[in-house]
Amino acid sequence: MMNLAYAMGGAGGTGAKGGDMSFIIMIAIMFAIFYFLLIRPQQKKQKEIKQMQENLSHGDLVITSGGIHGKVTGITDTVVTIEIADKVRIKVARNFISAVLQKAT
Repeated sequence: MMNLAYAMGGAGGTGAKGGDMSFIIMIAIMFAIFYFLLIRPQQKKQKEIKQMQENLSHGDLVITSGGIHGKVTGITDTVVTIEIADKVRIKVARNFISAVLQKAT
């Protein structure tokens, strides 16, 4: 029985020639696909959001990442004061502003 098992086994280490190179090429192609479909668009979106947050001005109508709508009444380097109702103002970190609905005129 042992002889039969050895007789059926193939020679060790005789894989397809160039198999390692094709594997490396396939991994490189997969990385390129992930880069162009996932990583690059996400970096572009983050850059646009950062630019929007830097260009905030008094009177802009904004939405926070928590869904609060309001009007910008004060700005510092890291904090934005938003008026959400008459005489009701809150302070939020600048990086939590997710969208500008309407720019101030």
